[in-house]
This record gives sequence, C-alpha cells and structure tokens, in this order.
Amino acid sequence: MSPFLKQALKAWGAQHVRMIKDRENAVHEVRIAGKPAALRLHRPGYQSKAAIRSELDWMAALAEQGMRVPSPIPTTEGDLVFSLDADQCATMVSWVEGAPIGESGVPLDGSPDDQAALYRKVGAELAKLHNLTDDIPLPEGFTRHRWDIPGLLGDDPFWGRFWECPALREDERNLVLRARAVAHDLASVYLENGADFGLIHADVLRENVFIHKGLLTLIDFDDAGFGFRLYDLAVMMSQNEQEPAYEAIKAAALAGYREHRALSQEAEDLLPMFLMLRRFASMGWAVPRYDPTGPEVASYTQKAVIAARNFLGG
Repeated sequence: MSPFLKQALKAWGAQHVRMIKDRENAVHEVRIAGKPAALRLHRPGYQSKAAIRSELDWMAALAEQGMRVPSPIPTTEGDLVFSLDADQCATMVSWVEGAPIGESGVPLDGSPDDQAALYRKVGAELAKLHNLTDDIPLPEGFTRHRWDIPGLLGDDPFWGRFWECPALREDERNLVLRARAVAHDLASVYLENGADFGLIHADVLRENVFIHKGLLTLIDFDDAGFGFRLYDLAVMMSQNEQEPAYEAIKAAALAGYREHRALSQEAEDLLPMFLMLRRFASMGWAVPRYDPTGPEVASYTQKAVIAARNFLGG
C-alpha cells in the first residue's frame, strides 16, 4: 500500500477493500463505518484543487436536486479535497450500486429493441442533467475547464494538439486540418445562433453509466466542464457507431433527450461533426498516455481520420 493511499485512508477513517481501477485516477473501494465508498487519488497535474472542489460542488448540488450521482464525502476534518502533496490530492464519493451498461470495444448487450430502450433512458438522463444544472447557482470561485471552440479546436485544445499526433501520415494530417477548419467555422455559426452551452459531463461513456434495478446513475465527473451540450450527446453515441442498430439507438437516445429538453434539428444535424470532435480530442488524449507507435494510438488515430473523411464527404 502506497504512503499516499495510507494517508488518504487515515484522513477519512476508512478501511481499504480493493483497487477498482488505475487510469486517469486511482480509484479504490473503501469502507467508512461499515459502508462502501469510492476513494479517488487524483492524477497529478490534470485538475487543480479548486477545479476538483468545483466538480464536487456540482455533484453535491445535483444530488440535492434528486439526480442519481455520487455524493462527495468529507474527511473527518470536514474537507472535501484532501491534499496529499503539492501536486496530488484525494477525494471520496458515495458508493454506486450496479454495473456499467457496457464497455468500449465490446458489442452492446441485448436485442436492438433492448439497446434502443436503454439509450432512450441515457438520453433522458442527460437531459435531466442539463436541466437541473441550468437551475443550480454556481458558488463563488467555481472553476472548470472549457469544451468550447478553443478547447476543442483552438491552437491549444484541452486534450492536446491532436493534429500533431505522430501516428498521422502527412496526407491524413492535412485531412484532419481541413476538417478542423471547416468544423471551426460551423461551430462558430452554431454558437452565434444560440447553441445550448453550459456545464456538461463530457464523458458519458458506457463505463460511466451504471444501471441498478432499471435505474441509471452517471459517475466519473472528472472531465466535466463548460461546453456544448451537443458534445455530451456526441460522447454518449461515440461507442455505438459500430453497432448494427446504431441508427435506432441514436433515434431513441435523442427521443429520450427531447422528452425533457429541446433539441433543434440544426443541433441534430451537427451531431456527426461533434462525434468527429470527440475523435479528435481522444486522439490528442491518447498521445501522452500510450506509446506513440503502439496500437492504442493507432486505433484512436484511424477513428479520427475516418471521422474526418466522412465529415468532408469522403
């Protein structure tokens, strides 16, 4: 057990059960007074302490409004964010029962009708998230990164300069740069026309949607920030593009969303572009995390290239 883990357990008076995952953050199952909880040791350098506190403030406000999300748990001293050293901190949130609705690269369970019904629920849950968020007054000092035009397509995107990915061939790089320029213009017009913009989860992947007794819970708000609400919908659909029932899943997800929140036809028509923006962002995300010459970066790169080619009409 690492010294940081021991330090965090002591701060909450918790007992360690097991490590759940060690990716962006090291997440551990622990017990406090006999009840399960999730302890996160945050990746150094990704989010500031103020940004992590803001994430927890948002989650707490959503939970207070009845949204099924993890709730922050303070230390024995009452702190929501516990500093382990100058660069790393720990937080704890309530345990979420159930299991993810699926995982990346694995075909979605169930019949096409089952899949559509599931994603109708996911779409509805996203709409509820956006609706509740619009009514939550953000506290002074609230700070999160931005999934806006500069954050997705600017000179220094939040997840990195994706067009510099070493796995891109020169012709592919030129293709991605052309698609980036066109998308920048279209996104600018969309924003000028009143795009739905605000706090978003930004990572509603299958692994981050838990289901228990038919009810959904969104977890892992680590990438949450200010951005296009359409980006949330694009991320939600990004793992389904290879599903045979993709069109039915998409239609059901958008219908579920529209049951609770308006979504214009203009926005729906831009969904493929925002799917491409997610592919671009993921390509940038992958480069510092994997061997640049390895299969992971190659996979992210080819998905981005295919998206750019389709976006530009082949």
